[in-house]
Amino acid sequence: MGLEQHFPIWDKLTPHEQALLLSAAILRKAPKGTLLHSGSADCVGLFVMSSGQLRAFILSDEGRELTLYRLFERDVCLFSASCLLQSVQFDIIIEAEKDSELWIIPSDVYKKLMEHSVEISNFTNELMALRFSEVMWLIEQVMWKSFDKRLAAFLLDESILNGDSTLHITHEKIASHMGTAREVVTRMLRYFQSEDMLALSRGTIKLTNQRRLRELAE
Repeated sequence: MGLEQHFPIWDKLTPHEQALLLSAAILRKAPKGTLLHSGSADCVGLFVMSSGQLRAFILSDEGRELTLYRLFERDVCLFSASCLLQSVQFDIIIEAEKDSELWIIPSDVYKKLMEHSVEISNFTNELMALRFSEVMWLIEQVMWKSFDKRLAAFLLDESILNGDSTLHITHEKIASHMGTAREVVTRMLRYFQSEDMLALSRGTIKLTNQRRLRELAE
């Protein structure tokens, strides 16, 4: 499927705007682990997801990561074109969590469309509001929710995302998602195991009692 099947408001655009996007958009394949965007100074362009999974995260001065949100099919990433947001600069890093395919709409082309299209301008504002809401929700979770509840929710979300109760993920990777140290994750996972909520083995976590994890997360 082409860009017209994946750009959320395609049907609201004029034929001229559609043609401009089609002529400018670049289809890119991003193998798992590919770094696609590395901060506010890196104004690549707007990402429109075709397939796969991207992860947007921030990095502390100490090198600790915190996942802000993920991108899936038909999702659009605005912060990869951060130079469009004049007074808003985010040092967000975006990497491919799975083998992915996406269109990149150059920043100058998208900026031109924003200036002349009410539909594009409104869509951009809505998208920015959505992302800020997601980030604010995450901040509330980090500040006010205990780590055991956050970890239980993360494990359940990963299980749903991958369609499997056995997660192939390292403690280090979980720590990167959650903005904490690997030792903290390991200690809490071992506690969950002692409470028969999951079983640990090398590189895998099997959720053995999702009901209890759900009760804890809620």
